[in-house]
Amino acid sequence: MTLSDLAARGANIAVVLFVASSTLGVGLSLTPAQILAPLKDIRVVSLALVANFVAAPLVAFGLWRLLALDEPLGIGLLLCGLAAGAPFLIKLAEFAKADAGLTVGLMALLMITTVAYVPIVLPIFLKGSEVDPLAIASSLVVLMLIPLAIGLFCRKQAPTVAARIRPAIGLLSTVSMVLVVVLTIVANFREVLSVYGTRGILAAIVYTAVCAGIGWGLVFFSTTARPVLALGTAQRNAAAAFVVAGQNFDDPRVTVMITVVLIAEFTMLIPFARFLARRA
Repeated sequence: MTLSDLAARGANIAVVLFVASSTLGVGLSLTPAQILAPLKDIRVVSLALVANFVAAPLVAFGLWRLLALDEPLGIGLLLCGLAAGAPFLIKLAEFAKADAGLTVGLMALLMITTVAYVPIVLPIFLKGSEVDPLAIASSLVVLMLIPLAIGLFCRKQAPTVAARIRPAIGLLSTVSMVLVVVLTIVANFREVLSVYGTRGILAAIVYTAVCAGIGWGLVFFSTTARPVLALGTAQRNAAAAFVVAGQNFDDPRVTVMITVVLIAEFTMLIPFARFLARRA
């Protein structure tokens, strides 16, 4: 077994730990009312949906055409554009010291919408494509909604226990996040290099920056929602994108492009979140 194979297996395990611990930690920290309350702001919710399910896919499709990407790379970028509600948003918002309740509520809304949205919209962009929404929903429910529900239940029934274990869960989330970033880069280093010279890396960088700008600009009226929407629009749901790619496309360059976008987001949005924290 090669180093890249070991890194890939380690990255898969780290992703599971990261997603589950992040959502569990949120459940241990907040109440259902704190998560649902920010979603009562119709303006913010509406603009979040527009940013993630109208602007983000159109930007991806536009960059595919503008940069004349090879079709597999363009498809990978488009799949990222269609899939929103990434669990990594929780950690980014924590780095940015953004509103935790709004972050989790928005992430859940985007995640659930993605499950219903992608099967409808993908065939419009790519004729003949089919998506099984259950395949996307099952992984998201197991890794995100169930740990969140467990955390919320524990906080309500045993707040003292929740307070004691919350720091350990937070540490696990941070360590597993670092492992995801490092192991993903190691596992896909050669594949990422294969994209060099195809404008795929440029597309991933520009895409991440433009989406962050869209999210930031749309909610100019709210200093609370601005960082959450900027990070939430730029951070795409790679897990859902990988599921759709595996169901529909045989060319490995589709998943390679998703990986390139994921790495671009890691390397750009973590410093951006830190910058937002200092600015705040």
